Amino acid sequence: MAKAKKISSTGGSAGEVELNSKVFEFEPKNYQVHQFIKSFLRNQRQGTHSTKTRMEVRGGGAKPWRQKGTGRARAGSNNSPIWVGGGRAFGPKPKNYNKPIPRRLKRQALYSAFSSKAADERIMVIEQPELEKPKTRTVVEFLAGLDLYGSKVLILNEEQNRNFELSCRNIPGVSYMRAKLINAYHLLNADYLLMTESALKEIEEVFAK
Repeated sequence: MAKAKKISSTGGSAGEVELNSKVFEFEPKNYQVHQFIKSFLRNQRQGTHSTKTRMEVRGGGAKPWRQKGTGRARAGSNNSPIWVGGGRAFGPKPKNYNKPIPRRLKRQALYSAFSSKAADERIMVIEQPELEKPKTRTVVEFLAGLDLYGSKVLILNEEQNRNFELSCRNIPGVSYMRAKLINAYHLLNADYLLMTESALKEIEEVFAK
């Protein structure tokens, strides 16, 4: 059975924790992971890009010059796409890029990401340091004690801890989120996964069904 190191709030070793085999010993499916990452990133696009066509550009009411006799090319409007300041031909317009991702694909990608981290021994179960107020230095010292400062670290907790979240926010490469909101992209984007015991319990309850 897969195991993860348990770390105390002071940064010392506190033994090991067994991980659910359904979530953390899943045979990785690279195709499903690839499809999920592509779909997830596509769904992050806002689709608010917009350019003006020749109908939307201001001007163009009068013919710039007469049709013949000037020696210049024929022109009927100054908002033509070939004019500087004219409209854009076939330019981007607002578009909805969102496309639903099948639940089974999400789960298989998530299991693959969790299992990959477990196989590489990059998962740690931590006792979260108690903070009376946001203090970045405390979190930096905690990560430095684990030799993780400077790495991309994802920290999961069952409930939102505002003080800890604010303390992590100013540390480059460190992300903090609730366990039930995790997905394969966030996991694979991090070098190490740190989670509280309550977060681990919630992950196994929610995703091991």
